[in-house]
Amino acid sequence: MIQLQIIVTGEVQGVGYRYYTQMKAIQFGITGWVKNLPEGGVEILASGSRPDLEKFTDEVRRGNPFSTVNHIEVNETEKTETYKSFAIKY
Repeated sequence: MIQLQIIVTGEVQGVGYRYYTQMKAIQFGITGWVKNLPEGGVEILASGSRPDLEKFTDEVRRGNPFSTVNHIEVNETEKTETYKSFAIKY
């Protein structure tokens, strides 16, 4: 299991992007969370197997039909927390 911090910028707030991210995480067995950032982007902390995280990251990069992803930054982090599910943080 590895953990990724993903920062997504573009039109990703107010368009169902966090819900979309949560559904994709559940689909691929990813745990962690997603939250809006003050400057308009979205931050994701995702834990899972490398193959599942690669599929998840591809979907996050694509976005839902209502979003526009301009840039995605992916960094592998030191795994510090264990999550049992994937949550939307407010």
